[in-house]
Amino acid sequence: MAAGASGDDAFQTFYTEVKQIEKRDSVLTSKQQIDRLLRPGASYFHLNPFEVLQIDPEATDEELKKRFRQLSILVHPDKNQDDVDRAQLAFEAVDKAYKMLLEPEHKKKALDVIHAGKEYVEHTMSQKRKQLKKDGKPTVVEEDDPEVFQQAVYKQTMKLFAELEIKRKEREAKEMHERKRQREEEIETQERAEREREWQKNFEETRDGRVDSWRNFQSKGKTKKEKNRTFLKPPRVKMEQRETMKSLNHHPLDLCLTAHAPENPRTLMLISARARGRGEADSRPGTEAGPAESGEPRWNHPGLTLTSPG
Repeated sequence: MAAGASGDDAFQTFYTEVKQIEKRDSVLTSKQQIDRLLRPGASYFHLNPFEVLQIDPEATDEELKKRFRQLSILVHPDKNQDDVDRAQLAFEAVDKAYKMLLEPEHKKKALDVIHAGKEYVEHTMSQKRKQLKKDGKPTVVEEDDPEVFQQAVYKQTMKLFAELEIKRKEREAKEMHERKRQREEEIETQERAEREREWQKNFEETRDGRVDSWRNFQSKGKTKKEKNRTFLKPPRVKMEQRETMKSLNHHPLDLCLTAHAPENPRTLMLISARARGRGEADSRPGTEAGPAESGEPRWNHPGLTLTSPG
């Protein structure tokens, strides 16, 4: 019980000192407030609206409003004509923090982060005491000092604010990427639909031309087929060959084959085979020998000598 009372007294002492520090800082000059609000790493410090306004998280709405007026006057650009640009940035930070605390949802989130930071430090202190007790050592930790405790809470709180901000930015980047992807898909779908409509339009516009072309093609095809419908005609024989064959009393097939003989060796074989089928040699003038003399029939006609392929 005594230990609990001692802890309460220590916390009260620490709280009083913090209030004194806040009161002292609240009367900083305009330049000092601008420097404080624009110090290195200010973007992360500004995540905690209570830190920006230098006000206790448990302050009332009336106290919050009063503090905003005091601080906004100090950093207002009209009051800092020699440093207007930096004063404008500082004023925007103060105004943003005040508006954030006016919204119950944002104020609750900020308070939850601060309470979580404090609980984390207290849990760490409890774990340290347990370990010291287990080792048989005094259960006194450095965070028992109110100033050290406040610094630990402040550091942990800023760390939590920073982690939440990083996650928020990652979430926004992911959402933006998803919106971009969806937008690209929509554009692609629209372009595809436009191409299909254009193709369909051109298809309909050229329908008559395609039909006419096909009809012309079919009509030309029929005409060509009619022209190509001819019969095989025997080759025309020269007049002098016709008279010679007529005088020799040749078969009409001989006349046809004789006309082709100079170009087609196969003709010689056909003539020879037909002659063998007759079973006799031709004794007409111009024959050199019969089959009985040489065993191989030979026929000599004017301008053509036939030899059996056998």
